[in-house]
Amino acid sequence: MRCMIVDDNKVARMAMTQLVSMVKDLELVAECVSALDCYQQMKNIKVDLLLLDIEMPGMSGIELAQNIAGKNVLIIFTTAQTSYAIEAFELNVVDYLVKPISPMRFIKSIEKAKAIFDSNNQIEIDDKEFVFIKDSGILKRIDVNDILFMEAMGDYVKLFTNQKFHIIHTTLKSLEEKLPSSKFMRVHRSYISAISKIDFIEEGVINVSNYTIPVADAYRNALQKRLNLL
Repeated sequence: MRCMIVDDNKVARMAMTQLVSMVKDLELVAECVSALDCYQQMKNIKVDLLLLDIEMPGMSGIELAQNIAGKNVLIIFTTAQTSYAIEAFELNVVDYLVKPISPMRFIKSIEKAKAIFDSNNQIEIDDKEFVFIKDSGILKRIDVNDILFMEAMGDYVKLFTNQKFHIIHTTLKSLEEKLPSSKFMRVHRSYISAISKIDFIEEGVINVSNYTIPVADAYRNALQKRLNLL
């Protein structure tokens, strides 16, 4: 992964550089002294992961994360403050590290980021019969008919099959546009279900292979019309 350190403190940048050097396959492509500096450099430098401080002059790390949402960049916050944790995780960041950061804690955080990076890029549709998902650097084919449902997770989507689930860096809206509408339907702002996999509907929820999925009022009538009611 190509990473960028963003911190206004020189000593903190030096400490983070040392941590990065300990991790195989983690390449430091730039050091930035401010969030604005990072924002500008990202226009010309490809980066997969930001090691991002929060409290900086001008634009904060939180504001930078909000501005680059949807740009396929993973973020680990590195800060001396604990008070931003809730706000940070609402931005779907990978992790929140509190300084001073131990090598073991840093490595665990990077492993988490790498798992996301390796297993999700984009979903590719071929003739709408199967999908290709990048998993640990390998493109794996999944039959569309094996998909049970999909759940939105911010800038990611969890795609469930009978065997396992995959985390994909995309949006539910993008999947809805790509998957065959004859087989899939949005039942909630955060869920798309395979119509043929619905076992039963009861009190505002559907059951899909022992998973319980909410059905929003806005989609209930459309769902009932799609079902083959006797």
